[in-house]
Amino acid sequence: MSPRSLWVGELDSREWEQELRRDPLVILPVGALEAHGPHLPLSADQIQAERTASDLARTEAGFVLPSLNYGVCRGARRFPGTVALSLETLARLTREILAEVVRMGARRILVLSGHAEAPHMAALREGADGALRDGASARVLVLSDYDFVYELRGTEAPATDGHAGLLETSRVLALAPELVRDVRPAGPSRRSRFRVGDPTAEEWPESVIGDPGAASAELGRKVQEHVLGRLGEVVRSELARQAA
Repeated sequence: MSPRSLWVGELDSREWEQELRRDPLVILPVGALEAHGPHLPLSADQIQAERTASDLARTEAGFVLPSLNYGVCRGARRFPGTVALSLETLARLTREILAEVVRMGARRILVLSGHAEAPHMAALREGADGALRDGASARVLVLSDYDFVYELRGTEAPATDGHAGLLETSRVLALAPELVRDVRPAGPSRRSRFRVGDPTAEEWPESVIGDPGAASAELGRKVQEHVLGRLGEVVRSELARQAA
């Protein structure tokens, strides 16, 4: 019998215990509360992570854990609405959540982040590594869907496209069009990739990198299809069920 939900939080305890015996793919979506210009919601990363996780769970016979929706957001910290955790806090949260999920019996785990900032991803990886060092017998992948979105730079978008730019705005238009505003300023980043520290107002005047003006739901659907295809390849290659 099919489960009544792909969302773990909507199952009861015994339903989840029964599903775990089937060795499902278990996905932890990770978002962030972060400024994405005046045209995208603060929850843009959460929306993308959760929708992608649910679509992937449907095609790969998986389940989706409740999301972790705060992250390391150093770059956009000065913009209103951004909540920035420390690396240590996010790593510890990730470590303890994954340790508990493994204790339940999950053996194939994907940590899927809609936020791709380098320190954020480093914290997620450190947390996952810590859970495995604690003796967890599981296979865990940590990645961002933007590992695959940005494969389309140079073809579907300019090579310089980035945060809240053409690709991301198009994707949110496809997933949650009612939350996308009409005012979509371009936001060139003048920051050196070698300089440390938070970007200044002169280097990054708006929380946008790229030009979202030509964004469309049609392009967003194409981006999402590409992401799901690439994620499916990775899951089937690296998290395939092992013979008993």
